[in-house]
Amino acid sequence: MLAQEVNERLTQVGPGTPMGTLLRRYWFPVAATSELEEHPTKGVRLLGEDLVLYKDRSGTYGLVDWACAHRRLNLLYGIPEENGLRCPYHGWLYDETGQCLEQPAEPPDSTFKERVQLKSYPVTQLGGLLFAYLGPQPAPLVPHWEPMVREHTARDVGWAVVPCNWLQIMENSLDPTHTEWLHRYFSHYAIERLGKGKDDPSFWRNAPPVVPHVKIGFDVFDYGIVKRRVLQGDTEDHPNWKYGHPIVFPNMLHDRGGNGFQIRVPMDDTHTLYLWYQCHDTDPSEPPQRDEEVPTYTVPLPGVDLQGRPIWSLLDHNAGQDNMAWMSQGPVSQRWLEKLGESDRGLIIYRRLLDQQINVAEDGGDPMNVFRDPATNVSIALPSEGMAEDKSWQAGLQRANGVSTGSTGKYSVINREAAQRKGVLVAEKPESAPIPAMAGTHLVR
Repeated sequence: MLAQEVNERLTQVGPGTPMGTLLRRYWFPVAATSELEEHPTKGVRLLGEDLVLYKDRSGTYGLVDWACAHRRLNLLYGIPEENGLRCPYHGWLYDETGQCLEQPAEPPDSTFKERVQLKSYPVTQLGGLLFAYLGPQPAPLVPHWEPMVREHTARDVGWAVVPCNWLQIMENSLDPTHTEWLHRYFSHYAIERLGKGKDDPSFWRNAPPVVPHVKIGFDVFDYGIVKRRVLQGDTEDHPNWKYGHPIVFPNMLHDRGGNGFQIRVPMDDTHTLYLWYQCHDTDPSEPPQRDEEVPTYTVPLPGVDLQGRPIWSLLDHNAGQDNMAWMSQGPVSQRWLEKLGESDRGLIIYRRLLDQQINVAEDGGDPMNVFRDPATNVSIALPSEGMAEDKSWQAGLQRANGVSTGSTGKYSVINREAAQRKGVLVAEKPESAPIPAMAGTHLVR
């Protein structure tokens, strides 16, 4: 268990906090590029700060304080101009640095505008995502992780705002044995509650086999932590152990097949923007997908109905099961009450790594995965089980026709299109639960 003050050190992300100091050394995705094609402004909450992201008519992106400096109108309602964002209240115009360029009601010779500047942060685009950096200058490079610069691929991005602290989400990724129970044994129960059989052809997925873990291991490497597992019937030559499954410090889980990331963006101490970033192979003869074309989809959140009963259609897949596990710990997990065992050593290694890297940042150094040399940032390869030439280990992760049923496969735009093309059953997409999963008793009328 952690002392309460240590828990606060690792979970509080606002300005001036130890973890906030560390996390401000990194670029975070705050939107898909396509979102600002659909609407040129978006409200952003990142590391405890409220901001507005925009794209002006020249194509320049900006991220500025949410409120106009004049009379505090929310700039989410701002008007994009050729150069900057204009407040609709009195016409004050700001550029991407936050500098006020125009104050139409002031005298023509006034220099007042030169003394008005909003807080602003840099924005850059990569792999269909828009990234923001809230830390000290000079800003590091946005890491070019291989899936984000991969050619001959189509990407889609799922998202949800999960009402809990980012750390309990990340710790899940250092916990291999939860997959045996939450994503397999519990999946059987969820499918049973939905009135379906183990391999019911009328249902969108099969019940996965429950295979016990024999051995787990963890190694810190250049970019984070690799977790390894040996399942019953396997040996250390299996890709699960030989290559392992990397957690990319500080806030990403690499996809088991090497085709994307689960990205956990700390909005504040009790909310996390969760992104499911996935690459799907395409024919090299097809025109490349442009960043502006990357589709997005929402992932509904689990919970209970108005009678206080779990909604099982939100719990028949990995994403819903994970969200339930994190949300039901409460907004910030009370780690001073937890009882950790030997199987939890991955969490302990990760917490120690966080603490070490906080110290690096507080001492003015560059923590892990801060890149400044373009030569080392062309395409950063990561280990994964997907490196194995023999892909038979993936058999339990998808249907025989190659359509994924794991993670957010139920909701993925490209995955659902593939299922329709192949004539296989496409799951209905439920709405989020009216009462979200939470700690303690779900009080209903």
